[in-house]
Amino acid sequence: MNRKGFTLIEVMMAIVIMATTLVLLANSWSGAFNRLRKTQNNFEVAALLERKMAELELQYRGKSTDEIPELLEDGFGDDYPQYRWKMESSKLEFPDMSSLIPETPGGQTELLPAIIRQMSEAISNSVKEVRVTVLFNPPGTQKTLTYSATTYFVDYDKDVPLAIPSGGQ
Repeated sequence: MNRKGFTLIEVMMAIVIMATTLVLLANSWSGAFNRLRKTQNNFEVAALLERKMAELELQYRGKSTDEIPELLEDGFGDDYPQYRWKMESSKLEFPDMSSLIPETPGGQTELLPAIIRQMSEAISNSVKEVRVTVLFNPPGTQKTLTYSATTYFVDYDKDVPLAIPSGGQ
């Protein structure tokens, strides 16, 4: 008998192999596309965050920390409608480290702990912590992704009141 064609089993096996290959290829391309889109979004967020931080540093450089508002929010305009930003500022809470000074026998005066307390308070009054957050609403989702960066503004012109306590000696 002279066979010039493929059997049904051979044709079915070829179709299964081709379908499996196409599914694997589609998954691979889909994963690469999703990673590429995520990388692009991360790049945009980093660039927008850097831009906003630079704008705020230029705006408040050399000014008193009292001029920095506690809260500001806005968008990035029509070019980036899915992104918006928020700035929050607060006084730096510097810990009181005077309690770490060990007491010395013989009734040492409170001079060193008092100076440390005053310096801690002066640092807290002259430094402001500023956190900038970029909020991203990916298209087609209800979730909001947030990315933040923090910087510190120092008011070098603030007075540092040093009152020396009178010792009892």
